[in-house]
Amino acid sequence: MNIIGSTVVLTVEDPAASARFFVGHLGFREVLVAQGATHLSRDDAATDIILRGGAGPDTSRQHPPAQVRALVSYTVTGIHAEYERLRREGAPITLPLRMEPWGEWRLQLTDPNAVVVQLAEWIPPAGA
Repeated sequence: MNIIGSTVVLTVEDPAASARFFVGHLGFREVLVAQGATHLSRDDAATDIILRGGAGPDTSRQHPPAQVRALVSYTVTGIHAEYERLRREGAPITLPLRMEPWGEWRLQLTDPNAVVVQLAEWIPPAGA
């Protein structure tokens, strides 16, 4: 596995207000707004930010359990091989590998302290 990026996922009361703050004050730009989430990024090495609300459709699947304080997400290459390796090792996979409608493969693991670790591999659109 080669980690090629990272993302901080924040569940907030008003994602739009937070997006305005990060865009207006910190130089982020909106990359994607979908499924109740706003993905922010910069052109430098800053960690990307995903802002999402605590309520909405399919929240039980999209949000970590209420007691979890953090979700750390890494954009990686070779996610299928990583998934198989993690399964062989008996890692605590809490969301099996799957393709999401917005164009990423992802899986989640949970550490002994309930920190969710997400691995994601973005798939470029056809013709890109």
